[in-house]
Amino acid sequence: MRLLIADDELPLRAWLRRLLEQTAPDAEIVAEAGDGSAALAEIERLRPDAAFLDIRMPGLSGLEVAARLTVPCRVVFVTAYDEFAVQAFENAALDYLLKPVTAERLSIALRRLRSALPAQNDPAALARELLAQLAVRPAAPEPLRWLRVGEGEAVRLLDVQEVDSFEAADKYTTVRSGSREWLMRISLKELEKQLDPQAFWRIHRGTIVRVAAIAQVKRDLMGRLWVEFRGGGQAQPVSRSYAQLFRQM
Repeated sequence: MRLLIADDELPLRAWLRRLLEQTAPDAEIVAEAGDGSAALAEIERLRPDAAFLDIRMPGLSGLEVAARLTVPCRVVFVTAYDEFAVQAFENAALDYLLKPVTAERLSIALRRLRSALPAQNDPAALARELLAQLAVRPAAPEPLRWLRVGEGEAVRLLDVQEVDSFEAADKYTTVRSGSREWLMRISLKELEKQLDPQAFWRIHRGTIVRVAAIAQVKRDLMGRLWVEFRGGGQAQPVSRSYAQLFRQM
């Protein structure tokens, strides 16, 4: 199954790609696009089985892309705005996903997609699909639970459920919990790979927060969002690229 992802926000494309890789390991993501015109061109050129299209994109909207397709391609719309649902299905959408997309909802869409795709007549393709289904995949590693942080000359085991936020500090990461903080010898990028993506969200290029620790999200006079934590401590800004995460909260 060959797929294309189109969304003008890079973090959301990355999030969807990661979910697709987890829920459909036999699928191939053949291209990504950051605007509607590029998405249409790539679909026409590569002829993927399906395209996951954001509705609001620069150039052409996802709805316009779907309406202009001249090659067979199933469409799944991904958007934060449920008011487009009727129009989406009028454009023969296979499914309609609301952001932030969850693994469970994406699995339902993928089942619908597999059912809608025509059966492969190519024996080699059938063999590859059968092998992919029979392959024994190693279990995904458990998300990180304990952190080793230094306290004076001692080492403390800190439960990640006590953490409010992680902040990048060059090749180190600052761990914050209320008014306390520790420095860990690991980059934020490497740490993120070990965290549960459902429990920890990146809200800025240099900041990851524990979702359950959030007390509220406020907007300042400049229109910028700030995350405030239940345990007090330092509020953290949300960059525009990640503001989408909080539109339905």
